[in-house]
Amino acid sequence: MSTVNRVVILGAESSGKSILAEALAAHYQTVWVPEYLREFVEQQQRVPRQEEQILIARAQLQREAELAGKAQDWLFCDTGPCMTAIYSRHYFGDAGAELDALDLGHQYDFTIVTAPDFPWMPDGLQRESAAVRQLIHEEVLNVLDDREIPFLLVEGSTAQRLEQVQFALSFLMM
Repeated sequence: MSTVNRVVILGAESSGKSILAEALAAHYQTVWVPEYLREFVEQQQRVPRQEEQILIARAQLQREAELAGKAQDWLFCDTGPCMTAIYSRHYFGDAGAELDALDLGHQYDFTIVTAPDFPWMPDGLQRESAAVRQLIHEEVLNVLDDREIPFLLVEGSTAQRLEQVQFALSFLMM
């Protein structure tokens, strides 16, 4: 049985995480983990409350664990507990001890950050504004830098981003 490398894609709203995760999974003939928050918002027809943030993060990780068994070499994760914690701090002023612990305790083999370098697009209840997108992007970079987590910042079109990730992952396969 081969080892599955878990790749997390972090980024602010409307920065292309889902599109990139799906494209990477198609390219590497594997599966990807969609963002559970999107499903939650669609089902509930509202954004989550503060006390639901930990549930969102747990559900995301549960989906990740379920799909890891179906992955071929790579599992591309559209977000992780880090993003839930960042948004919790942004909207509620605190992520809470349980979410912070989940965030700090969950590791990935490789981290990608999507740049907010194309026009912001509204997406129902889940997205706020281009200004918030930029603030969250800066916070993602700060968190990764503070934790000394290496990451690849991808920019440009989906094809350009895919090429940037392919190049970086080629070194992990050695």
